[in-house]
Amino acid sequence: MSSVKPLSEQTLMNNYVFSMVMREPRRIRPLLEYVLNKKIRSISMVEPEKTMKEKFESKGIRLDLYVEDIDGVVYDCEVQTTDQKNLPRRMRYYQGMLDITFFPAGADYNKMRKSYVIFICSFDPYGEERYIYTFQNRCDQNHNLLFGDDAVKVVVNTKGTKGEISPELKEAILYLDHEEITGPYSKELDNAVNELKSNEERRQEYMMLMTYGAEREAAGKYISLVEQIRRWYEKKLSIPIEDAANYAGITLSQFEGVLSLIKAHPDWDDAEVADKASWR
Repeated sequence: MSSVKPLSEQTLMNNYVFSMVMREPRRIRPLLEYVLNKKIRSISMVEPEKTMKEKFESKGIRLDLYVEDIDGVVYDCEVQTTDQKNLPRRMRYYQGMLDITFFPAGADYNKMRKSYVIFICSFDPYGEERYIYTFQNRCDQNHNLLFGDDAVKVVVNTKGTKGEISPELKEAILYLDHEEITGPYSKELDNAVNELKSNEERRQEYMMLMTYGAEREAAGKYISLVEQIRRWYEKKLSIPIEDAANYAGITLSQFEGVLSLIKAHPDWDDAEVADKASWR
């Protein structure tokens, strides 16, 4: 698809590039240490693009990079280049999924793992120009009193200019933001990125994943539209058809075309109708 940039034009802030490059413990461990300002004894597992879904109709997520250390601490590290205005609630959901997925039934709550959800953003979601925003639950009446749930959320702002950070973290941020090489760690990352881009198998994998993802996104949108139209038809809603089409964001002829398919093929599900409908 022409709208999908080739791998050669992507940077470490691309989800695929980030997950492939940082799957190596020697690369992700320093970044986690710099961001969290703590030592990690050893990484026991790194899983890129880990899919997590609880059950039934719950919303599934795919983590850019899931990491565990030998002390049982878990880390979810994500890169985000688009401000969708939902970062706090998204991070809340991700942290909840970590708890649900890895906390067995009947286990002692005191055995729940400490978890970090880290979003590296190429924008400033809070507008204070800080490099790092760290969030932990605290008492409103005494801000020095931590809730103690061992759930930490960290936002890294690659456009930041304020706050005391280590030279190592500054080096990492400069590379993440605009590929500036200022030391051995950023050089290691740059070499890994270039090696990934020159790998023909990875280039083909990337284009396949991006194309498939775009197709799935489009298909999901159309299926959702069919669902709306079917609900309008079956529930005999009083909204005029012109207004229903306008609310759905499609033309009246598109709405009527889908409606005709629903009436003519009552045995078809929403995906089948969406596939046969004309959306032009």
